[in-house]
Amino acid sequence: MNRLRVFLLIAIVILAVAVIFVFLLPSLNRPAAPVATPGAVVQATSEPEGTPIPTATPIRFVDIVLAVQDLPRGFRIPADAVAIRPFPETSAPGNAITNLEDVVNKIARTDIYREQPILVNMVVDDIVDLARVGSDVAAVLPEGLVAISLPVDRLTSVAGGVQDGDRVDLIMSLLFVDVDEAFQTLSPNSFTLITVSEEGSIAFSPPIFGRFDTTPLGVAIINPSERQRPRLVTQLTVQDAIVLHVGDFPADGRYIGVPTPTPIPPQEGDGESTPVPPTPTPVRDIVTIGVNRQDAVTLTWMLEARIPVTLAIRSVNDTGRTSTTEVTLDYIMATYGIELPGKRPYTIEPAIRSIRQLIAGEEISLSDTP
Repeated sequence: MNRLRVFLLIAIVILAVAVIFVFLLPSLNRPAAPVATPGAVVQATSEPEGTPIPTATPIRFVDIVLAVQDLPRGFRIPADAVAIRPFPETSAPGNAITNLEDVVNKIARTDIYREQPILVNMVVDDIVDLARVGSDVAAVLPEGLVAISLPVDRLTSVAGGVQDGDRVDLIMSLLFVDVDEAFQTLSPNSFTLITVSEEGSIAFSPPIFGRFDTTPLGVAIINPSERQRPRLVTQLTVQDAIVLHVGDFPADGRYIGVPTPTPIPPQEGDGESTPVPPTPTPVRDIVTIGVNRQDAVTLTWMLEARIPVTLAIRSVNDTGRTSTTEVTLDYIMATYGIELPGKRPYTIEPAIRSIRQLIAGEEISLSDTP
């Protein structure tokens, strides 16, 4: 009986210890809270952060007035025909109207289409002003800019990818040659030797081209073996120009919102009718851009000097300007680690006298003979 009592007492003690251990262990393992002291700064501990998740740059919007229905030219605009809508800031025209009061009860100066931003030049107060409509390009051209046109081809227009509304940079290439400062003619000059005989007569030698030089054999005239080779320099010039239109403008100057003509299907008949010739695709060999007045003068000088200009399309979100270094042969060799090839007592056959060009059928040749 005593043994049973002792055994039960031991079991009760063990059970009590187990219960205490289960309930008190979590509180014992909990870290002690920091004790704040006057003047001390308690730093909160945090879990180690993982790799931050990149977030996309939010698109900024501006509120501008848009047409909610088609507004024909000469139409007095009611309040329910326009509304203020958010528009991407990078794509918003610089002269877009932002207040409804500047549009309501005004007269549409030109045809305005649904969801089209309404610009300052698109509305007038008096119907008499409609006689001075002008061209569409004058209506959409931002204030402070002027329009100028440049010739382009497939290579200078990003393979024809330049479209109305794009923003482009202009790259210019120049060829430099040495000239006589007084005559402004290509070097070397020609010179004539004048001799005076003992009798006093004067004789003129035939024109001699080249330069005098001293050689081991004495004074000699060094003649060039070919014309002077120009030195090529390429640089970024006009930046962030807006493309107003690619191709020729219509005779009336209206090109915005003009629908593409639908080809007329051939009529079913006896098969002897003359087929309608297809409408030829307009040649897109000219582009009109909007630039400030100084850049317009620069581009006019380029056109007069017959300097080729290449267009480079900018990102729709890129409106900044950057500084670049002019590119020459020295820049190419230094930047890309090109070493001047050494001269060897051997070569390959046939001789390499031309390099392939991007345009089929054109090449740069060192001589006219194969």
